[in-house]
Amino acid sequence: MKIAVDAMGGDNAPEVVVDGVIQYLQENQGQIILFGQQDLLFPLLEKKGAKDLPIEVRHSSESVDMNEAPSTALRRKKDSSIRKAIESVASGEAGAVVSAGNTGAVLAISTVILKPMQCVDRPAISILLPTAKGHSILLDAGANVDCKSSQLFQFAIMGHVYAKYVLKKENPKVGLLSIGEEDSKGNEISKEAFKMLKKTDINFIGNVEGKEVYRGNADVIVCDGFTGNIALKISESLAEMIGNSIKDLFMTNWRTKLAFKLVEPYFRAFKKSVDYNEVGGAPLLGINGTCIICHGSSKAKAIKNAIQLAEEFIKNEVNAHIREGIEKNLAHAYAGARKGRFWQQLKETIHFGSGAEKTEPES
Repeated sequence: MKIAVDAMGGDNAPEVVVDGVIQYLQENQGQIILFGQQDLLFPLLEKKGAKDLPIEVRHSSESVDMNEAPSTALRRKKDSSIRKAIESVASGEAGAVVSAGNTGAVLAISTVILKPMQCVDRPAISILLPTAKGHSILLDAGANVDCKSSQLFQFAIMGHVYAKYVLKKENPKVGLLSIGEEDSKGNEISKEAFKMLKKTDINFIGNVEGKEVYRGNADVIVCDGFTGNIALKISESLAEMIGNSIKDLFMTNWRTKLAFKLVEPYFRAFKKSVDYNEVGGAPLLGINGTCIICHGSSKAKAIKNAIQLAEEFIKNEVNAHIREGIEKNLAHAYAGARKGRFWQQLKETIHFGSGAEKTEPES
């Protein structure tokens, strides 16, 4: 299956994107469709000796600026590299799309063109966080500022599927990010989501406090996009501060510089374990297709790894498992919930975007 790559997305496009594509094809068998300005891409491919690689260039006359409003990209830039790459997935020509471009634009265009899958209200951005026990999935990381309890329920199922079928965790532990571990802690939305998740067949471990995030006791951490994005940005800032402080500490005098030489290999190994370039990108879960969103400052290695991640999603039929998981667990969540707001949220979950006649599952 071909993978579509937005060649014009990212701070260092198109050269870094082309380098990442070449690295991927040198290590893997696959086919790539590069979307972007052909007058830039053809010379780059020739310069890097990639003429014989299975890369097809599709011209797009427009690109989306990293600071451009998503609404502008969606409505006015019909020939942008992001849009054309996503349209190739919608048509079935490509099995997945990878972009390091404007995150808001990728999210908006993917949602409108690919559309949320049946029984999914809104798609969620899922990211991998380094922890003391490997990696945990955090979602949503910024796609949805305000969420209903039914949407948190969906995020949990989607995260469970990602962890099980891509990260190969046999029985992933799913936690709900809250202000306390007790069942009664949290706002009304999280409390209702807690009740819903208790009825599922996934390994729901209950509420997870912020202090638990990096301990790795939960494989999947569920929250709304407002909370998730703040948690992510604070974590990135803290990691940068710690890294700079350690560097300054070891550069104090000749003794500390000598000491750094002794521990430098260990610091390099640690840096690699927390480097987003090693992960590749963040899958947008819950749409009819596979979309991997990369960091804007991604290096070639990140692009290569993002394409590999997209391939894993296709090979492991992640979307089919998400549909199956949500539909099966909705039946459990419906049981004994025939009244009130809780019931209404579940009905909204079933009907949003399905395009089907409204029916209630058998309890």
